[in-house]
Amino acid sequence: MGEQRVRVGIACGDMNGVGYEVVIKSLSDGRMSEMFTPVLYGSSKALAYHKNRIEESRDFSFVVVPSAREARPKRINVVNCGDENIKVEPGVSTAEAGLMAVASLRAAVAELKSGQIDALATAPINKENVQSPEFGYTGHTEFLAAEFGGEALMVMCSDMLRVGLATIHVPVAKVSGMITKELVVSRLRALRKTLTSDFSIVEPRIAVLSLNPHAGDGGLMGDEEQHAIRPAVEQAIGEKILAFGPFAADGLFASGSYRKYDAILAMYHDQGLIPFKSLSPEGVNFTAGLSAIRTSPDHGVAYDIAGHGIADPSSMRNAIYAAIDIFNSRNNYKTITKNPLRRFERERGGADLSVRDLIPEVG
Repeated sequence: MGEQRVRVGIACGDMNGVGYEVVIKSLSDGRMSEMFTPVLYGSSKALAYHKNRIEESRDFSFVVVPSAREARPKRINVVNCGDENIKVEPGVSTAEAGLMAVASLRAAVAELKSGQIDALATAPINKENVQSPEFGYTGHTEFLAAEFGGEALMVMCSDMLRVGLATIHVPVAKVSGMITKELVVSRLRALRKTLTSDFSIVEPRIAVLSLNPHAGDGGLMGDEEQHAIRPAVEQAIGEKILAFGPFAADGLFASGSYRKYDAILAMYHDQGLIPFKSLSPEGVNFTAGLSAIRTSPDHGVAYDIAGHGIADPSSMRNAIYAAIDIFNSRNNYKTITKNPLRRFERERGGADLSVRDLIPEVG
């Protein structure tokens, strides 16, 4: 990219929640737009409304642009989406706010696809008021997987902990039927890949959680560990993935043993997110496994405090930082793996090669 700053698109989410507030607070420090070029997708009217309710936002100003292509460096750029005459009602779930949130997300994703922005950070949406015949997704993760044609892996990350999920937004009653050896192996492959390419970890160690209490107690409390999870770990080890487990979730987190690993693979949403949010209240949600980069704060719309100017922007700010870091890590990984040296024959079961054997013959 040369001297060009990373362009981070920010979909502002539900205007009646805390999304606009945490975005404004995150960007109110002028040093943020020195680091990267922010492009906001949402309503300039809603931004002005929330700015006037936030005491520390005096220095927050923006310019309206038709697209990220016209974004100005060192400025906060806004691409208007949806109906600008929409009414802002903090703390109230409305169909209109849901339509605006979807319009903002679609506009941001379109420009992410076309390369006008380099990464995307999304503020929270209300999963109920965004539902329509045109948008039937249970969250950002599922929508992005459909748009980019990949198998998305939800990864919660912070400086101290990373947690990937085998299943995401599904009812607990359906989790057991979804846990198969093939699914767990697939998630371990994806988690290892993102840890190496997006987090610059050379050979990551991954702890795998059990589904049942006490890791099933030898089948007394369930057999998913015996029939699916443990065989998946064994296959992953055979593929040279450093996977360990399955471990009982309560023991792994309560003992602090999670610190020995670069990431944890949880079997379902709350199993992974409850300990993660307890240990990392300012963490980030990263949608791994896709060609595009998307992060978000690890909280929801928080209608109960919306409009009061008291929302903590730390997680949103960290989501922006993470998007930049992952973009840079991914580019570095592509560079260093573009033309790798040929592997030694012994890795394929043959004879060793000398250094001379690695040098191609000339003419």
